[in-house]
Amino acid sequence: MPAPASVRTRQADAPRGGERESGGAGRLAVKAVDRDLYPFAPHYLDVDGLRLHYLDEGRGQPVLAVHGNPTWSFYYRSLVLGLRDGWRVVVPDHVGCGLSEAPDDARYPYTLGRRIDDLERLVDHLALEAVNLVVHDWGGPIGLGWAVRHPDRVARLVLLNTAAFRIPEGMRLPWQLRLVRDTPVGGLLVRGLNAFARGASRLACTRGLSKEVRDAYCAPYDDWGSRRAVLRFVQDIPVVPSDPAYGPLAATEEGLQRLADRPILVCWGGRDFVFDDAILQEWERIYPSAEVHRFEDAGHWVLEDAGEEIVPLVRRFLMSDAENEGGEGP
Repeated sequence: MPAPASVRTRQADAPRGGERESGGAGRLAVKAVDRDLYPFAPHYLDVDGLRLHYLDEGRGQPVLAVHGNPTWSFYYRSLVLGLRDGWRVVVPDHVGCGLSEAPDDARYPYTLGRRIDDLERLVDHLALEAVNLVVHDWGGPIGLGWAVRHPDRVARLVLLNTAAFRIPEGMRLPWQLRLVRDTPVGGLLVRGLNAFARGASRLACTRGLSKEVRDAYCAPYDDWGSRRAVLRFVQDIPVVPSDPAYGPLAATEEGLQRLADRPILVCWGGRDFVFDDAILQEWERIYPSAEVHRFEDAGHWVLEDAGEEIVPLVRRFLMSDAENEGGEGP
């Protein structure tokens, strides 16, 4: 599929400051969304010979935002723009997603445990402390997987339509996910037709996205090889104990109480057919003191549907807590 009009291919200079590109190439072609949509400078970290892309915008206490599937750092663009005047906002693209390298299965396992390890490498590389962690979708198991390993480095949490625990009893995966996870037809739809990313760009929002924004979400996934991570994320959903992600997710679930004394903000799209009210109720059980805002008409991509309300909420949440601690606000 050719790149949409809102996307262009350019040659990127090799990153500096010890962040080298993988494969020994001095220059690599990268996909870049038009700067009006995504006005951020690229940064790269070498992770075992693979190029991991991330945003690093602003200065101040760090905000680490972790995306899900099939989104990428583009999902957090409004949050970055809304916070970078007073905070340092770091947003990685998982390997195989966004502007990060998309290796084959022989070079990368595409499993939850490895995703958590990658995030740990990035946080250590950037020496982030007192982290304000924002998670969405698969960003929950990945970001909170890191957080329960290092609760002393976490200042507060923002949860956006995500889970970091095993599927609640009596809940089943939606048929769309089971089709992709468990059948060859699903794999062909995802990698051959980009059906998962294209479908999500329409179905994950209730208020609708412009064609330009939909195309930008799908731009990194423009051929069979670049859609591998999208499929592997769905195939990695843990259902039974023998699934590779089941153990790491169970360990995260068991560690969530280590974060229970942190300030926690939950912003929830009420029309999410995957992360539904049963998931929200489980978060409210785990973190009964969390501040919860439910946006009745918002879908799974809650930042797209309700970003104008959520970004100010996050600013207030971060600022009020900084003031309570005697810190500096923006």
